[in-house]
Amino acid sequence: MTGATEATPAAVVARVPVVNAANALTALRLLLVPVFAASVAVSGMTHPGWQVTACVIFAVASVTDLVDGWIARRFGLVTAVGKVADPIADKALTGAALLLLSWYDRLPWWVTALILARELGITALRFWVIRRGVIAASRGGKVKTALQILAITWYLWPMPAALAVVGPWIMAAAVVVTVVTGFDYIAQALRLRRTRS
Repeated sequence: MTGATEATPAAVVARVPVVNAANALTALRLLLVPVFAASVAVSGMTHPGWQVTACVIFAVASVTDLVDGWIARRFGLVTAVGKVADPIADKALTGAALLLLSWYDRLPWWVTALILARELGITALRFWVIRRGVIAASRGGKVKTALQILAITWYLWPMPAALAVVGPWIMAAAVVVTVVTGFDYIAQALRLRRTRS
């Protein structure tokens, strides 16, 4: 024993590069939004070939939403840019799809208004409490997302009449879960503000 104390090395915090695989997929999703919207516009929701194209583009963009989150968590690639860009890309894709479906009289406008009001409201709520913590996606939120994607895909695909009638039922389920989970997120945000104020 010499009496000297060893200096403890300072913890090294790894800096995550903004340009990474997860953020690249988020950027791709944003870039696909106008391509998707153009495909729907060209189809006029009456041309089966272009409807299929629009549906495939929407499906591919939706898959990137699942994959980029998994990559970010699995490989430690979560960035501040990604936290902001990811929900913006999600809402841009879903919002464009819902607005176009209502524009072409495939979906009632009140459904689009209700879902978009909830989505934009919860996104704003997340930013409101972001300094106190993160409101993680709940299981109900994931079910909501899955139902919305399925319902929109169903409406976009040129379904035969016998199957087209299923679309409104899927969308109805999506609307119910969207509203219920919206209230749950509001309750989470209020608790977060109270406990960390």
